[in-house]
Amino acid sequence: MKPAVVLLSGGLDSATAAAIATSEGFAVHALSFRYGQRHGIELESAARVAEALGVVEHAIVEIDLRRFGGSALTADIAVPKGRRAGTIGEGIPVTYVPARNTVFLSFALAWAETLGSEDIFIGVNVQDYSGYPDCRPAFIEAFERMANLATAAGVEGRQRLEIHAPLMQMTKAEIIARGLSLGVDYGLTSSCYDPGTDGRPCGLCDSCVLRAKGFADAGFPDPLSLRFGHLAP
Repeated sequence: MKPAVVLLSGGLDSATAAAIATSEGFAVHALSFRYGQRHGIELESAARVAEALGVVEHAIVEIDLRRFGGSALTADIAVPKGRRAGTIGEGIPVTYVPARNTVFLSFALAWAETLGSEDIFIGVNVQDYSGYPDCRPAFIEAFERMANLATAAGVEGRQRLEIHAPLMQMTKAEIIARGLSLGVDYGLTSSCYDPGTDGRPCGLCDSCVLRAKGFADAGFPDPLSLRFGHLAP
């Protein structure tokens, strides 16, 4: 089995990307970050997903993006709530963490080089998303080009790195359907930007709204919503 580094946030998308990597025969090395986010629920979810998928190993790396601020996820800025699904993705919201995916992929690149891996998976998509610039195809393509110039293995021709973004052109409903077909337990995941201390989703932030719409469009109940009581989109 070829090794692959999979960025695993504990959310719905990254869990699906990890399941896809597993289904394609990769030996998954899951990578999560304690980056100064306001809550640790997503890391607890990432650990549960990693265990359920039977990954080879799950690393949690500590970095401090809170030091730079600039985001409702890392600073004392209110998380926007109550936006309609149709308006999400218009503009870049304050929940965007500056350069987060660039930072995360750089760590993944370093680990991939030491593992002798040519494959990194990330669960970004641009169909039902919050408008983040580092989730777009142009960014992924540019990072892949840079990655192959940035490592000794790449320069010496021992490694040709590929950034896999299998969800890029899928709607949230399509992502959910794909994950369910692979046996993903979405009750283990957490998508909320502002969850309760027990992991209860707020039901009103952009991520909750997109998740609820995705499950509704896919025609499946969200096991996380059922666990805490129905959350309307």
